[in-house]
Amino acid sequence: MRLSDGPVALRPLRMRDAQPWHDLRRENHTWLKPWEATRPVDETPEMSFANMVRRLRAEARAGRTMPFAITWSGTFIGQLTVSGITWGSLCGGHIGYWIDKGHAGRGVMPTAVALATDHALQTMGLHRVEICIRPENANSRRVVEKLGFREEGLRPAYLHIDGEWRDHLVYVITSEEIPGGLLNRWRATHGPLHA
Repeated sequence: MRLSDGPVALRPLRMRDAQPWHDLRRENHTWLKPWEATRPVDETPEMSFANMVRRLRAEARAGRTMPFAITWSGTFIGQLTVSGITWGSLCGGHIGYWIDKGHAGRGVMPTAVALATDHALQTMGLHRVEICIRPENANSRRVVEKLGFREEGLRPAYLHIDGEWRDHLVYVITSEEIPGGLLNRWRATHGPLHA
């Protein structure tokens, strides 16, 4: 599956993304480190890229995750995952993402989040999408605020990030809030992106 709007596209992660993924992670280490999940007890070796892709694919086949590579004009620039997908009476999931610093602030991430949100709510039939962000992460908060996700509250000590249990703000959007789609609303206020 491929979702796109202009030069921004979401596509499945591939094994051949390993080198660009590692290159970007290395180049953006300082930029990403304050926001990256860590393990409270680090007794196991870090998962390889291939194992990460295999795990994400298994979760996708089980209907619990939608992992995407983010590309700009075909070039790998980040990752977005809809995870924690729950059906039944909740019908929800949450989105996590990261992007190359050189592509940040250009409307790429709001476009990618809008594409994934529309797919989750309109195509997959979820009712609710949430994004949890550390209060200090002004760049990520701007993404969801631009898109009109509403702040729902604070989850104290929610995730282990950068070596500590960190508070996160919860931002939410439901299918009823965007009947015409989030991407259409985003384009109406910011126009299309160009390569």
